[in-house]
Amino acid sequence: MMARSLRVAPEYIEKVKSAPQLNGYRSQQSLATDIGFSLSTVKSFLTGKPVDYLNFLELSKKLGLEWQDIAYKEPETQPPKPQPTNGEASPFITGAPITQPRYFFGREKELKRLFNLLKRHPLQNSAIIGKKRSGKTSLLHYLKNITTTPVEQLRPAQKTDWLAHAENYCWIFVDLQDARMQSREGLLKYILESLKMQVPTPCDLDRFMNVVSDNLHSPTVILLDEIGVGLQRCPELDDGFWESLRSLATNHTGGNLAFVLATPESPIEMARNTGHSSPFFNIFGYTAYPGVLTEIEARGLIASSPIPFTDEDVEWILTQSCCWPLLLQILCRERLFNLEEGENNDNWREEGLRQIKSFTHLLDSELAE
Repeated sequence: MMARSLRVAPEYIEKVKSAPQLNGYRSQQSLATDIGFSLSTVKSFLTGKPVDYLNFLELSKKLGLEWQDIAYKEPETQPPKPQPTNGEASPFITGAPITQPRYFFGREKELKRLFNLLKRHPLQNSAIIGKKRSGKTSLLHYLKNITTTPVEQLRPAQKTDWLAHAENYCWIFVDLQDARMQSREGLLKYILESLKMQVPTPCDLDRFMNVVSDNLHSPTVILLDEIGVGLQRCPELDDGFWESLRSLATNHTGGNLAFVLATPESPIEMARNTGHSSPFFNIFGYTAYPGVLTEIEARGLIASSPIPFTDEDVEWILTQSCCWPLLLQILCRERLFNLEEGENNDNWREEGLRQIKSFTHLLDSELAE
C-alpha cells in the first residue's frame, strides 16, 4: 500500500530547493500562495521533511519534478520477490479485485450507462448491485482508472475516451472493510486528503461540510465499496452522517459530486435491513446489474492468454463458466498453468472444476438484466 506521507531523498534536496526559482517563484511564500498550501508544508517539502502524499505529488508537478524520482525510498527489509520472467503480472486474476484496466474485460453496457451519468452536469448517483464475487469491486476500480491510464498500459483499441475532460475528475475509492474508513473522523479525513483540501481540527461533520461546500468546484466521484459493512458494523456512520452526504451532493456542491456504490442488494432494502432510514439511499436513480459477460467479451478474456488455447478448450471454458468473469479467470488460469508446465492432458479440467466449486452460487440463477 502507498505510504500516506513522502519526503525528498537526501541526494535530491539541493535540486528541489532550486526548483522554485527556476520555475519563476520569487520566494517560498509565493509558491505556497500559488499552490494553496501553507508555507510550513512548502518548507518541509523543500528541506526533505515528510509531507502528505497528495501534497508531495502536487508540489512535484508544480515544480516540474518527477515525484517517483525524487521521493525517498525505504530500504528493502526483505529480499525482493522473484518477478515473472516477462516482467508482467499474471494475465488471469482470481483472488483480488482487478485494478489494472488492461486485465478487465467486458461490462461495456454498464460502463456506457455509468459514464453517461457522470459526464454531464449535474453528476448523477448510481448503484452497482450484484452477487458476491460477481466483479462489483473490479468495476469500481475500472471506472476510477480507465480514463487516465496511459495507453501503453492498455490493450490495443481499449476504449478510454468515456469522459470529455477526464483530467478534471477526482475519483475517491472508499473500501468500508478498511478499519480506517469505519470511524466518522477517519473517513472524513480520507475524503478531504483525497480532495487535497485542508483537514480541520477537529474533523467533525460540520467542519467537513463547510470545507467541501466552499472548495469543491470540479467533478468528483466517491466510489463506496462494501457499504453493507458500513451500515452493519459502524455505529458512527449513522443516519445523520448519511443525510449530510446526501445534502452535500444534492444542495451544496453545484452538481459536482456523485456517489457510486456497490452492494449485493438494493440500497433501500439494505438500509432498511440494517435499521437505517436515511434518504441518502433513495438518491441512486440508476442501477447496474453486472451479470455474465457476453460471449464476445468472454472470448476476448480467454484470448488474452500468453499461450493460445485450442478451440476445444475455449468452448469447454465457455460452457463450464457460463461466462461469469471469475469462473472464466479460474479456468483460464488452470489451463495456462497446465500449458506452462508442458503438460498436454485434460487433468487441468478436473482441477478447474474443483477450484470453481466454491463459487457455484454464481450459476444458481441469473440476476435480472
